[in-house]
Amino acid sequence: MTDPNAHFTGSIPENYDRHLGPVLFEPYARDLARRVPAADGTRVLEVACGTGIVTRHLRERLPAGARLVATDLNQPMIDHARRKLQGVPGIDWQQADACALPFPDKSFDTVVCQFGLMFVPDKPQALREARRVLADSGTLLLSVWDSLERNTFAKVAHERIGSFFASDPPTFYQVPFSLHRTDALKEMAGGAGFTDVRIDAVSFQGESPSARELATGLVEGNPSGTMIRERKVAPVAEIIEAVALAVAKQFGDRPVRIPLHAFVLTARAGAR
Repeated sequence: MTDPNAHFTGSIPENYDRHLGPVLFEPYARDLARRVPAADGTRVLEVACGTGIVTRHLRERLPAGARLVATDLNQPMIDHARRKLQGVPGIDWQQADACALPFPDKSFDTVVCQFGLMFVPDKPQALREARRVLADSGTLLLSVWDSLERNTFAKVAHERIGSFFASDPPTFYQVPFSLHRTDALKEMAGGAGFTDVRIDAVSFQGESPSARELATGLVEGNPSGTMIRERKVAPVAEIIEAVALAVAKQFGDRPVRIPLHAFVLTARAGAR
């Protein structure tokens, strides 16, 4: 199960993919895919595939004979990814809970998860499931964001959106940036049966054509937009404009260039 504060439904998958995908997720998707062992016949499982940003890069990297299964708990995200990549052969799409993967033991050689583990309430169980479906000595590759303070673009959006709420503002942005303690992450992976755990700090510069386009994604590409509409605190367009002004003040405009900071964990499935 994912966090109840993180339902990506309605127009969210499209806004997420269009406005945030190229800026925040493409750089890390390319980096993560290049780390995947690409032997012929290899079996790769992607967990929390979202709108298929990593999936496309994985399919391009893997040989034609490799098996690629892309999963997500959120069916609307899978539906968007499937439509976007409908012309790309060799991808099996399947709805799946990271905490209860519907696959036999030792059925994959690599498990990949980009920026998904933070949304899983039972993170140790998700890691145990990743270990269960991996063959002995298989590879786990996952990425998590560094802190909200280190990813200033998100802190700006979080604070500006929250300023429109008299009480109980959206807490969405606290979730994706909540797993930045690398010592705890390494310990969690070790407890799930992984060895040779390595965590790399990876930084990129994201670029958006304009502050307004990025702000649209920061508001409408996650459940914050839904909460704004439900609570009727202000017109969504007004909040997008406020976020755009704050982003432009901090990072410039046309284009906007923002620093991105994350961690990539690589580990081996220990023998049972």
